[in-house]
Amino acid sequence: MPADEKGRGVILHMTHALTLESGRRPGAATLDLIRRLIAFDTVSERSNLALIEFVAEYLDDLGVACELVHDEGHRKANLYATLGPADRSGIALSGHTDVVPVEGQPWDSDPFEVLEQDGRLFGRGTSDMKSFIAVCLALAPEFLAREIATPLHLILSYDEEVGCLGVRGLIDVLRSREVKPRAVFVGEPTEMQVVRAHKGKLSWRVHVRGLEAHSGMAHLGVNAVEAAAEAIAFLKGMARQHRDEGPFDEALVPPHTTVHTGLVAGGTQLNIVPRHCHFDFEIRHLPDRDARPMFEAFERHVREHVEPEMHRVDPRTGFRYELQSAIPALDADEDSEVVQLAKSLTGANATGKVSFGTEGGLFQEGGMPAVICGPGSIAVAHRANEYIELDQVALCEAWLRRLFRYCWA
Repeated sequence: MPADEKGRGVILHMTHALTLESGRRPGAATLDLIRRLIAFDTVSERSNLALIEFVAEYLDDLGVACELVHDEGHRKANLYATLGPADRSGIALSGHTDVVPVEGQPWDSDPFEVLEQDGRLFGRGTSDMKSFIAVCLALAPEFLAREIATPLHLILSYDEEVGCLGVRGLIDVLRSREVKPRAVFVGEPTEMQVVRAHKGKLSWRVHVRGLEAHSGMAHLGVNAVEAAAEAIAFLKGMARQHRDEGPFDEALVPPHTTVHTGLVAGGTQLNIVPRHCHFDFEIRHLPDRDARPMFEAFERHVREHVEPEMHRVDPRTGFRYELQSAIPALDADEDSEVVQLAKSLTGANATGKVSFGTEGGLFQEGGMPAVICGPGSIAVAHRANEYIELDQVALCEAWLRRLFRYCWA
């Protein structure tokens, strides 16, 4: 199996009746908007305002007012708009505008210019997740052309890729309002399958303070890198324990909580006992579990088994912990309105769960029940030559038109 196909199909055991004939092309308006949105370089470290202003102008031309919720530096913004009557709660379509970096990846084409080839659209964000946003915008005039009973709310966020940070400000604004979305569809790539649950994630940066010394007199120093390595080894053991002993949720891949160390940096030169080291690790926990007891066990192990040896040389040495992100799990009830609506729109006979995090859990915490359903495959997201199948975009258009009929009723 080619590498870009491995693992494709987030929940392949599911079936739904929302199908199209092979080779179906999306509408010209959708394709044009995908190209326009991909052309905005919205890597998370950069501003997304140019894209947000483009969308706001597009919606203004349709007579739709937009509300922007900025970050503290006014470099980025969330966008919130209501299509239809603003005096009642409706269905939200939510997507993030930021994308992951392309530096260091072996792209075969310009990642910010859409390339159509072999029934696919290549470009950064085609799958994750600007194509979903493009479909919502392209079909908006069609939705507005009829009498609307249930409005659609459009939510565009920033900084999802670095911890679901941006949307929190908008959710804080909406939380206290009497009129807010009663259900949210987050259009992350699930191949248009209905996902009602996903793992939660907590991540930390751990700072280790040692004591410098000449490596020839290493006993006079405290090696921060080696202390970090001892702590990381404990995390690896914790990961193995969950892999082998569970608990398990067979609807997830992998079916257990995972522990992962992704970055380590420290030291200055080989012949100097390193004074500083830091490493980043994450825990992705099952929807019905809490990761904090695992962190507490890790912190206790360090305090009881790693730091005492450090303190014997210098009591000023030790560990410091910095919480980087906390993404709550999503766990929508199978019988909830949002899940039942999602199933009816797709014809699904079942729902699924995924291991990647989304903004869905934050909407759920904010009193807005959510499910995940969008075009494209997570298996090709974040990689060089990211793409989306044209069939998937067309399928999303068909799904959204079904939602329109529900809202017009």
